[in-house]
Amino acid sequence: MTSFLELDPNDLGVQALFNVMTGSIVPRPIGWVSTVDRVGVLNLAPYSMFTAVCAKPPTIVFCPSYQPPDFKEKDTYKNIAYSGEFVINFVNDDTVKAMDATSADALPEVDEFKLAGVSPLPSKIMKPPRVAESPIAFECKLHELITIGLPSGGGHIVIGTVVYMHFAEGIYTDDNHIHFDKYRPIGGLVGHTYAHIYDLFGV
Repeated sequence: MTSFLELDPNDLGVQALFNVMTGSIVPRPIGWVSTVDRVGVLNLAPYSMFTAVCAKPPTIVFCPSYQPPDFKEKDTYKNIAYSGEFVINFVNDDTVKAMDATSADALPEVDEFKLAGVSPLPSKIMKPPRVAESPIAFECKLHELITIGLPSGGGHIVIGTVVYMHFAEGIYTDDNHIHFDKYRPIGGLVGHTYAHIYDLFGV
């Protein structure tokens, strides 16, 4: 019989809880979120607390936490709260290094497209551009913002409605599926550690 270590979350500090949560819930898809601030500066940042909510209306959610050490709101959150617009760019083998570069805490006036060495492409409906090198991009309109907890450990839930989709050639199939072998997605683990999603099997 397997024995278990039992923990009460109330007995753990913020960093320990973060380690346990992100280390247990793996792999996580990465939403590489592009936004534009009030003066037109482009922002690009990755979020691995990201997933789908429902299919119709097509809805996604990602969760920007407060930024340590001073627990300020992240630029992505502030830009979306202001404009109500953002783009989710999906990450694969070809873009993982550029994505990781944008996880740094850059100043608000820094264009993170240039920082990562990726190219902005105009979106169809939303103002923020998409990443030209990303295999898939979803243009999103803000549906709702929810705040959870206190700044020291808490964060926000950003719920968005997908208003337009972009797929690189060969990824979208005629029967409305995705070619995973051509998509080659990356999953987030802990910190700057990632996983290839290659070894697929059915049961």
